[in-house]
Amino acid sequence: MPPAACSAFEALLARRLGREPTAYIVGRREFYALALEVSPAAPIPRPETELLVDETLAQARRLQPARPKPHIVDVGTGCGAIALAVAMRLPVARVTATDASQDALDLARRNAQRLGLSGRVRFVLGDLLSPLAGYARREPADIVVANLPYVPACEWEGLAPEIRCYEPRAALDGGPDGLRLIERLLGQAPAHVRSPGAVILEIAHDQGAAVAALARRAFPAGAIAVKKDLASLDRAVVIET
Repeated sequence: MPPAACSAFEALLARRLGREPTAYIVGRREFYALALEVSPAAPIPRPETELLVDETLAQARRLQPARPKPHIVDVGTGCGAIALAVAMRLPVARVTATDASQDALDLARRNAQRLGLSGRVRFVLGDLLSPLAGYARREPADIVVANLPYVPACEWEGLAPEIRCYEPRAALDGGPDGLRLIERLLGQAPAHVRSPGAVILEIAHDQGAAVAALARRAFPAGAIAVKKDLASLDRAVVIET
C-alpha cells in the first residue's frame, strides 16, 4: 500500500476504533435503495425505518382515487430519508418535510438536490407540525409520517457509544418515557390531517400499547394498528382517520 493511502487508512481506522459510526466516517448510508449523505447533523437512517415508507405508500394507495395527488408530511425529516424515498416512489405526491434543526434541513436539501428531487419536496423549519399552521386549511395533510425521538432519557447512558457519543441526542431522546414528542405530535395532528387520512409513527419495540392509547385519545374514531418490522418487533403505529 502506498504511504499516503496507508496513512489515510490508518486515520479512518482510528476513527472507527474510537467508535465513530462507519456511516459518518464514509459520509453516506443507503436507505430504501437511495444513497444518502449523512452527518452528525441528523441520525443515521436505520433499515427498520423503511417500514414507515412501506406504510406511507400503502396508505397513499388506500386513499386513491379520491386523493390522486396526496399531500404527505414527514415530521422530523433529519437527512430526508423518508420524505425522499416517498417522493422517489410516488411522483404524484406533494411532499413536505419539517425539522427543528436547520443543519438537518440543509443536509436533507443537499440529498434532495443530488437525487433530483429538489422541486418535489418542500422543506420547512420548525417544531413538529407548527410551521404548517398557516397551510392547515388550504393545504391539509393526507398522510403524516414521523420518526420522532422515542428513546427514554433514562436509557441514554446505556446506549452504544456509536449512538450516545456521535448521533444528535435531541433527535433521539424522547424524554422521561420516550413519548414526549410523539404525544405532542398526536395533539397537533387532528388539526392538520383531513379524513380520510393517516398518521404513521415509528416506535420502540415496547411502546405499541402506550402509543396506541395516545392515538385513540387523539383520534377516537380512527382505526389504529401496531405494525411489526422484519424482526417481528413492534415498530410502527398506523392511524387511519
